[in-house]
Amino acid sequence: MSFNIMELNNLRLAVLIDAENVPRDCIKSVMKEIAIYGTPTIKRIYGDWTNPSVSGWKGSLLENAITPVQQYSYTTGKNSSDSAMIIDAMDILYTGKTDGFVLVSSDSDFTRLAVRLREAGQRVIGIGERKTPGAFIAACDKFIYIEVIRQNAAAEETQAEEQTGDAAQGQAQKQQKAEKAAKQQKQKPQVPKKTVKMIADSVADIAGDNEWVYMGELGNLILKTQPDFDPRNYGFKSLSAMIKSIPRFQVDFRQSADPNIKHPYVRDKEN
Repeated sequence: MSFNIMELNNLRLAVLIDAENVPRDCIKSVMKEIAIYGTPTIKRIYGDWTNPSVSGWKGSLLENAITPVQQYSYTTGKNSSDSAMIIDAMDILYTGKTDGFVLVSSDSDFTRLAVRLREAGQRVIGIGERKTPGAFIAACDKFIYIEVIRQNAAAEETQAEEQTGDAAQGQAQKQQKAEKAAKQQKQKPQVPKKTVKMIADSVADIAGDNEWVYMGELGNLILKTQPDFDPRNYGFKSLSAMIKSIPRFQVDFRQSADPNIKHPYVRDKEN
């Protein structure tokens, strides 16, 4: 399935969260990330709320208007939230009121659910920690790591604090800040050779007899083969910025019908 951001903004999403497999301190950032891909019309979180280990969720749930669903732990050592989430997901699916689901968990037990939802024509976004098994990641249209969401949120917070403090900074502090920024610019993240080859192969698959490939189409193809691909995994804010940093590729921004919008195209200089 295509994952063009411009097309996704109007998606109606059901957000289902496994409280037993997600850290609660990141839920605000997770909900902000989800808003990029559509409108969360249903927001539910599953857990045994009589258990003291999940009692700390209350503040986060109120702040983000997430409905808690009680699921008692009938068997010791079993994740009781799994069955409740799966049953609710199927009930929601048959209402026909959603375009996609966001499954927030690091548990491989939701692999079959993700597959079933995609079979029904729903877009499925998975969000979990890096420990998430590969089977669940592969079953989603797109998978986002919580660690990446956290890093992005921390970077935005730092940037906001720096902007607030700019007016109060002296000349010496501003100079130090500029030197630090220049140093960071020189120390650009390095994209692994394996990833460079994957991008090159994807460009070749789309290009055919053409030399240039539309960046959006390239991103869609990469996600189909590697759902957890995200430029932020490599220290870049966007796919364009990531590819521009790789000497093998050339990026060209072309004017669209809208004078305020330019579309990026990429070619493999070694092909």
